[in-house]
Amino acid sequence: MQFSATQIALLIKGTIEGDPTVEVHSFGKIEEAQKGQLSFLANPKYEDFLYTTKASIVIINSHLELRENISGTLIRVPDAYSAFATLLSIYQEMAQQQLIGIQQPSHISPTAKIGNNVYVGPFSYIGNEVEIGDNVKIYPQVYIGDGVKIGANTIIHPGTKVYQHCVIGKKVILHAGVVIGSDGFGFAPQKDGTYLKVPQIGNVIIEDQVEIGSNTTIDRATIGSTIIRTGAKLDNLIQVAHNVEIGQSTVIAAQTGISGSTKIGNRVMIGGQTGIVGHISIADGSRINAKSGVSKSMKQPNQSVNGTPAYDFSASLRAQAVLKRLPELEKRIIDLEKKLLELQGKD
Repeated sequence: MQFSATQIALLIKGTIEGDPTVEVHSFGKIEEAQKGQLSFLANPKYEDFLYTTKASIVIINSHLELRENISGTLIRVPDAYSAFATLLSIYQEMAQQQLIGIQQPSHISPTAKIGNNVYVGPFSYIGNEVEIGDNVKIYPQVYIGDGVKIGANTIIHPGTKVYQHCVIGKKVILHAGVVIGSDGFGFAPQKDGTYLKVPQIGNVIIEDQVEIGSNTTIDRATIGSTIIRTGAKLDNLIQVAHNVEIGQSTVIAAQTGISGSTKIGNRVMIGGQTGIVGHISIADGSRINAKSGVSKSMKQPNQSVNGTPAYDFSASLRAQAVLKRLPELEKRIIDLEKKLLELQGKD
């Protein structure tokens, strides 16, 4: 696919500096891009590459002042990173629009309802009473259980499993190996030391424009629903337990585990390898640093925490600074004790 600087500028509402007719056919990193490729500069530490890149078109921030002349065409926008992301999304959508039809071998129940322009890859299974919206793309080896509902323009990558009666919204992206709706971890202790399984009869609801990374698992509710709200973004290798609720536009990094019935607010940011206990609440706008252990509710909005157990971020940094100085402080205390003993001996 070929795009001119004029076409690109219209898509991202940018201002052209240079030849508006120059065309590109692919993307490249600014330090490696060749003639015919489009690149971008958002991080100032890569600015030197702007003057050596062979890219035909480079997207840059509006406020950037050039130190030297460049050979390519520039497109200035308020936010180069967001503009580049927009172009990549458009490019990806155009490529995916070409995927249409049911490939064989695959199994689709006669009672399933399939929308227009749907793609189903080979070795996929679609169960009874499933409802699939328009333009949905289901890649090979995907399992869709009975009664599942999938909204329009959703993309489900290879090997994903969606258990029975779960609900997937519009424009959702499920990456390879995601499991939606497996049983929550519910077992009742018995007097003889064994555990009785508690049936998990709820489901998972994933609202619109959610993206879930590879090999992330979201357990179905014991009763009711585990819910991922609109616009939430989950990284790879995350465990979300039964009856958890994750708020709108919340982002969670890899290897985080969230225990059952915890309620996470809107616009929360959670770093990688964070552990969150069950039956607590996390207020809107909270920020949880990587490798933190959250053991109690965060009731104050927009609070930042760090550490295990997690506490105020600034206080934790001060504590870490003191911790680094402990050997030095110990030596000073020993020296002071010696001087004190010497003074007492003189008396």
